[in-house]
Amino acid sequence: MTGSRRRNTCRLCGGHDQELAVHLEPMPSGDAYVPAGHLDQPQETYPLDLYLCHSCGHAQLLDVVDPEILYRNYLYTTSISLGLAEHFHRYADEVLSRVNPPAGSFVVDLGSNDGTLLKAFQSRGMRVLGVDPAREVARKATASGVETLPCFFTAELARTIRDERGPASIVTANNVFANIDNLVDMIEGIQTLLAPDGVFVFETSYLVDVFQKSLLETFFHEHLCYFSVKPLEAFFRGHGMELIDSQRVPTKGGSLRGTAQLTGGPRKISRTVAELMALEMSLGLDHLESYKAFAAQMNAVKKELHNLLRNLKEERKTIAGYGAAVGVTTLIYHFDLGGQLNFLVDDNVSRQHLYSPGHHIPVLPPTVLYERKPAYVIILAWAYAEPIMKKHRAFLRQGGHFIVPLPKVEVI
Repeated sequence: MTGSRRRNTCRLCGGHDQELAVHLEPMPSGDAYVPAGHLDQPQETYPLDLYLCHSCGHAQLLDVVDPEILYRNYLYTTSISLGLAEHFHRYADEVLSRVNPPAGSFVVDLGSNDGTLLKAFQSRGMRVLGVDPAREVARKATASGVETLPCFFTAELARTIRDERGPASIVTANNVFANIDNLVDMIEGIQTLLAPDGVFVFETSYLVDVFQKSLLETFFHEHLCYFSVKPLEAFFRGHGMELIDSQRVPTKGGSLRGTAQLTGGPRKISRTVAELMALEMSLGLDHLESYKAFAAQMNAVKKELHNLLRNLKEERKTIAGYGAAVGVTTLIYHFDLGGQLNFLVDDNVSRQHLYSPGHHIPVLPPTVLYERKPAYVIILAWAYAEPIMKKHRAFLRQGGHFIVPLPKVEVI
């Protein structure tokens, strides 16, 4: 298979004892929405199977899609994600109040995207630098005043940055730590970059929330790791760092914000680290049975959704989908919706008039809900179901129905 490879060791502990935990349907890169002129070009599908490491309890994908395929022409930008810009301003304030660096201290953001977080640090008197391999996104961020290196972060790049600009008081990585295949090299780079009293702060999808809230859409090829605190704490400890704080935050349906320092750094380890590890143990996140239960729950939703849609199709009802993000591709493939949806709508103008990965369902502006008047709209961006339905009350008034697929199927 071109474009991907299979690893045979755990990313965190290096062990070889992995077992299939959740089988998800193979699909193309979830963000590979295509213009009309490229519809004749085949899109390769890649496995999307979750494995559990029995040695350390880490959940991960072992099939790795070439990062050049996933990131060089990346479409997503932070500023289009509902509420994320505001979240990053609060984030900058919270980190600065905790670290209390002097004015002019150096902050580096890995996977910095359009520079939204760095602008918040910049406006609070920090020197900033972004690192992001998406060339066009990096170019625009630099043009907007946030210098961004259009590169993948490596230990070698970290040495260059430190030599040229000095050590960093704060290194951040948000919704990107889970996307790295070689985490050992990344941690070595962060160690190189950090000042002796510096901190590494990251936010990533939290496995507890994935299970508790049925966040199936967080599974896609960019997300190689599905983190919990226990294996992460051991990983940092084994690589010259220590996890000193862990918090649950509401972004992306439920995330983990972790803070780490160099081993023996000046800050005490918060009791929150042990508390979240205890929670994870109580939920059985290191046992295969918990994953099998999650898979069974998702398959039950799939069956109920198919029964509903089959009846609607028999009544010749038009069915659309709301949402065209990367996670929507996961739902379309895993719930086998490709042949059920007449079209998709999305608020993001950069997605409109493209076609969905693999199935090539057209993505249109939400105004078509009032022009074509589909009978039913499945809210595939279901985490935002409330604001979407509030925004489109007129669709309901004209006789339309919304279907919310998760955490259980609801017709509104």
